[in-house]
Amino acid sequence: MLVEPYLFFEGCCEEALNFYTQSLGAEITFMMYFKDSPEPEACPDGSQNKVMHANLRIGDTSIMASDGRCEGSTDFQGFALSLLPETEEEARRMFTALLEGGEAVMPLEKTFWSPLFGMVKDRFGMLWMINMLDPNCPEG
Repeated sequence: MLVEPYLFFEGCCEEALNFYTQSLGAEITFMMYFKDSPEPEACPDGSQNKVMHANLRIGDTSIMASDGRCEGSTDFQGFALSLLPETEEEARRMFTALLEGGEAVMPLEKTFWSPLFGMVKDRFGMLWMINMLDPNCPEG
């Protein structure tokens, strides 16, 4: 069984997914707009061109996403998405790319558990952890 995150961007889903394709090399594998729904009552007022459902693939992971109720403000709290780059170069590239328009919560630096670890809240309010695996640690 898989557990896949479902993120609600409340009006900026397509922009966020496009940002992740550019910054992380993600791939949008499916996108459906509210206007494409066979049930018009499922469409919040004024949201015909907003994302009803999308799938995003980052590496081997799928993330589902939507504009939700299109209420205009995301409230991602109590969790983070963790990226596990294999190289220092990849870790730095991801951190820098996600930082565009966002804020560094913890700078990318060596820790006792990782050669490079950092946290970024991106411009959509999503918290990301960049956690390079330690090649000397069997558990990663």
